[in-house]
Amino acid sequence: MNIAVPRETRPGECRVALVPESCKKLIQAGYTVTLEAGAGDRSFYPDEAYRAVGAMIEPDPAALLAAADLVLQVNAPAIAAGRNEVEWMRPGAVWLGSLMPLRNLDAVRALAGRKVSAFATDAIPRTTRAQSMDTLSSMNNIIGYKGVLLAANELNKYFPMLMTAAGMVPPAKVFVIGAAVAGLQAIATARRLGASVSATDVRPEVKEQIESVGAKYVGIELKGDAAAGGGYAKELSEEDKLRQRELLADQCAVADVVITTALIGGIFAPRLVTAEIVRRMQPGSVLVDLAAEGGGNCELSRPGETVMEGGVKILAPLNLAASMPTHASLLFSRNLTAFLLAFTKDKAFVLDQADDIQQGALITYDGNVVHQRTREAIQAKGKASS
Repeated sequence: MNIAVPRETRPGECRVALVPESCKKLIQAGYTVTLEAGAGDRSFYPDEAYRAVGAMIEPDPAALLAAADLVLQVNAPAIAAGRNEVEWMRPGAVWLGSLMPLRNLDAVRALAGRKVSAFATDAIPRTTRAQSMDTLSSMNNIIGYKGVLLAANELNKYFPMLMTAAGMVPPAKVFVIGAAVAGLQAIATARRLGASVSATDVRPEVKEQIESVGAKYVGIELKGDAAAGGGYAKELSEEDKLRQRELLADQCAVADVVITTALIGGIFAPRLVTAEIVRRMQPGSVLVDLAAEGGGNCELSRPGETVMEGGVKILAPLNLAASMPTHASLLFSRNLTAFLLAFTKDKAFVLDQADDIQQGALITYDGNVVHQRTREAIQAKGKASS
């Protein structure tokens, strides 16, 4: 089977779906791997490195995709005039990557219309068997790490406690909201930099995880269950939201740095930090909204921008994983390779809708949107526009 890896075209994207290490493994498993010329340049994997392991380079993206049985990408395929990657794919091909289907409904419709079977690695179930295939966790690890580095760079204080000839400097106080993968990595990174860290999450079962990476857990006793399954949180009741807002206001008011990472179902960001909460924060403090891709946890965040409000600096970075493209590509590539090799038989990828991993990740098949939440979102959007 032929695997194609196009160059990523999303603005600011520097990652590539396969690195040479993974190409070598897939070629040994019986696949043919071809990349668009320059696909790995921005992540510092040159064409020569791919040729050295047996991969081929194709300068024409349309020809590349037309000959592909499997298409691997980091982001949803481009469907713009002049570069409609879905139209270049052949019916019956398989697409694999971080589709984020609920955020890319037009791309999903295009894939279904072209009869391309699309697997979204961000929809892979969070099970032990699927851990090695989970691109969302791999990228969120980078996001949590890099978010703290941004905060440390912007804060007008040291992170660690320092003993100097001029006296002792106390450690910065960091408050992390959300303790999934990005949040736990943010806690661990802030602790490694010497900060005093506290954290909260609406799922009380993560208290032990928060404490295991060196933070103090703070939380409220919920009236309802906040776990949505699969390591995700669901939206709170109005009563619990009010109590949570009071907790957040008190914690943010004494923090030097606030890192927000909360997502509902791993996709959409609940608005947790209101303008009023920001106004209670100390002048000179920093808030890094790592949920900006999902709309942002802070009411005042502007995705992709940095703003000031009453002396508080609010950062809402987008696509942070792409700012560390070499390791981000390496991990993403290993995730995709693990997925393909798990379902390879007789040198070919086998689509098996009965398998629980494929069942959870399959978004389009045989001209239909088969992923329930995505299908419902498309139907709701259609009703809203009619």
